[in-house]
Amino acid sequence: MRPRLQVGVCGLLAAASAWSQVPESTPGEPPARRWTTIERLSEERLAAAHADIQRLRAAVQPPPPLPGLNDYRGVFHAHAGDSDHTGGTPEELLRDARRIGVDVVFLSDHYRPPRDFMDGWRGLHDGVLFVPGSEAHGFLIHPEESVVEYMGANAGTLLRQVNRGAGMAFLSHVEERVDHPMDGLTGMEIYNRHADALDDGDSMRALVAWIVDPDRSKALARAVELYPEEVFGAQFDYPALYLEKWDRETARHRTVGVNANDCHHNQVFVVFKVDHESIRVGTIVDDPDEMRVLTTADAPGIPELVSGHEAGAVIGRYDLDPYWVSMNNSTTHILAPALDEESIRTAVAAGRAYVAHDWLADPTGFSFYIAEGEGPTAIMGDEWTLEAGATAELKAHFPLPATIRLIRDGEEVALTEARSLNHRLDQPGVYRVEGWLEVDGELRTWIYSNPVYVR
Repeated sequence: MRPRLQVGVCGLLAAASAWSQVPESTPGEPPARRWTTIERLSEERLAAAHADIQRLRAAVQPPPPLPGLNDYRGVFHAHAGDSDHTGGTPEELLRDARRIGVDVVFLSDHYRPPRDFMDGWRGLHDGVLFVPGSEAHGFLIHPEESVVEYMGANAGTLLRQVNRGAGMAFLSHVEERVDHPMDGLTGMEIYNRHADALDDGDSMRALVAWIVDPDRSKALARAVELYPEEVFGAQFDYPALYLEKWDRETARHRTVGVNANDCHHNQVFVVFKVDHESIRVGTIVDDPDEMRVLTTADAPGIPELVSGHEAGAVIGRYDLDPYWVSMNNSTTHILAPALDEESIRTAVAAGRAYVAHDWLADPTGFSFYIAEGEGPTAIMGDEWTLEAGATAELKAHFPLPATIRLIRDGEEVALTEARSLNHRLDQPGVYRVEGWLEVDGELRTWIYSNPVYVR
């Protein structure tokens, strides 16, 4: 079983160091990261990021919607009540989805035979559309009907059954299978929150060092209370490995890009007192008897930490990934005419979607399309033929001024800072755009469009 290390506070072992020099970005490459995770997690950096995000959110002005389409906020790769390492329930997920305006949840249940994951939540629940699915064989699978009898078959056989009718399948955890072929797959994850956590290496040891220190544990509790989204987002890195594979695949065939929250609400760290010189440390999904025991030899501050508490008492609890935080961290916005399963499946399969980090600012209303004249001729996911002598433009509209990168066949071909992009279309290729926002002196990716395919 893959350990779920979605730790939003990697590197809390030490306070942030002095300000870094702003790194130079190579022309044609994505903007470089300015702050390390540890620096981002200092109180100064968290407060600065929070202030900028509040300013950005207040300035949002959604562009007009594309004709006949609504912008639905969705999440892929969501776990609830489906395994012993999942801390949240479907009811909790629904409550938090409503809190932040999520319209569609694509569930990714861990397969638990003989239970059929298609018997889980489906359809509208209190205004939120649930689409059943499973994380299996390294894919996110969303068949229309049960495939339980094929779950033990090889991947090819399973995918053939999943793809019947309007079924869909997406390559998951791309960092573990960069060279995996895309045969039989609708698309792939282009951002996965779990990959960011894994990139930070020693995050578990660093976190434990923080929560067993009397002073730093108080600072952590304060940061999680005041800046939950900034703490969770501190590990973010531009998903270069994911996007490089995506660009290679879209050059060969249509490949839909979606997000992966990989949310479980299981990164709730707890500390129990054993006696006046030792504690147990783990998460809410761990058996207390199997949690790690630390003594004063590991952390000299334990006597102060446990002072005044009874043996067995919880002396610390740090909820780093409530569903509303993890779901708002990354989303898949789906452009569809109606909020029903058929319309949503059709739109996703067609690539009429974009991935976003909504916690920075609401991206609703973003659009990317080809225009001949005023209106859109082809939108995200469409194929379009460039005729000789044709006059057409690529257009992108954002709810905020952003640093906009236009990418063709994996290479940056235009860069601008604006609310809109207009680019004369004069050669074929696979085109997509990214929008970046400045937060605390560094650019962070906000929006990734699905491509338009110009032949």
